[in-house]
Amino acid sequence: MRFETSTIKDIAKALGLSTSTVSRALRDRYEISEETKKLVLAYAEKVNYRANPIARSLKERRSYSIGIIVSEIANNFFSQVINGIESIAYDRDYHVIISQSHESYKQEKLNVEHLASRSIDGLLIALSSETQDIDYLRDLYAKGLPIVFFDRVPEDFETHKVIANNFKGSFDATEHLILSGKRVIAHLTNSETLSNTKERLAGYKAALSKYHIEFKPELVKYCQHGGMHSAELEQAVKELLPLKPDGIFISSDRLTTGCILALKNTNPEVAHKIAIAGFTNSNLVELFSPSLTSVKQPAFEIGQVATELLISMIEAKRPITEFETRVLDTELVRMKKNLGNRFL
Repeated sequence: MRFETSTIKDIAKALGLSTSTVSRALRDRYEISEETKKLVLAYAEKVNYRANPIARSLKERRSYSIGIIVSEIANNFFSQVINGIESIAYDRDYHVIISQSHESYKQEKLNVEHLASRSIDGLLIALSSETQDIDYLRDLYAKGLPIVFFDRVPEDFETHKVIANNFKGSFDATEHLILSGKRVIAHLTNSETLSNTKERLAGYKAALSKYHIEFKPELVKYCQHGGMHSAELEQAVKELLPLKPDGIFISSDRLTTGCILALKNTNPEVAHKIAIAGFTNSNLVELFSPSLTSVKQPAFEIGQVATELLISMIEAKRPITEFETRVLDTELVRMKKNLGNRFL
């Protein structure tokens, strides 16, 4: 049984109008009277008319779809970014196609090339932790595919970028640990090649310097896959504990939540003696045990701004030659002491 849908021709025949008049009325064109628009829209709603996306894309040579690449959807930060993307995209009649890199350069490249082959109108991408060679993105960009980077961005790529204020967020978190009396503060972070890793490390070092605390490279541990592999994270924690840190600043969502579990698994007695501050957008921070001070990123807004910039590129009548990097502020959410632990 085939599902039959009403077409513009059906509406035109029923109302005694031309197909071009109906089409213009549905697109709210200025040359159609308000009375005719109301008539057409009312009948279209009555028969549950839906525009044919295939016909539209063939006519306008656009798919009205946007590709999204993130490391994983399960990550609190990225899921909130996607919500922001969808809030703008759907309102502007674009669909989104989401792919996960799982922190793999190979998977990222395969996903991007597949999306490009499906004729997406533009791409929103946060680079994987393995990605260093972005020539494949340059090639697609040179061929006319609009690309906007967010969160994890390349330095030498002329396009729009949207990031959080990583330096200030990490500075504030580290300073908070220092002002609460901590002096041996470790730093658990992502792949050292990522842009936000570099910016957050710089903020951490700046806070130490402000309070005349020596930076010790051995207190910095990199997790190349961002905590997606529990063994990698637990190994980093095991290497830190002999150095007896009294505080840990953690630079990403998955690492922050994963570190708490790794501490419990590695040395539960020590776990409640180390203060933690870290980037996380989890809505359940209050339930974490041990508790932590969190740096919240404006993930939803990052998704919205990135999408607006991408659509402006897609719909531009002339080539865009001026680009911007939008930097959105983070928020430090301080946790009060609980009687059962020393986390702040």
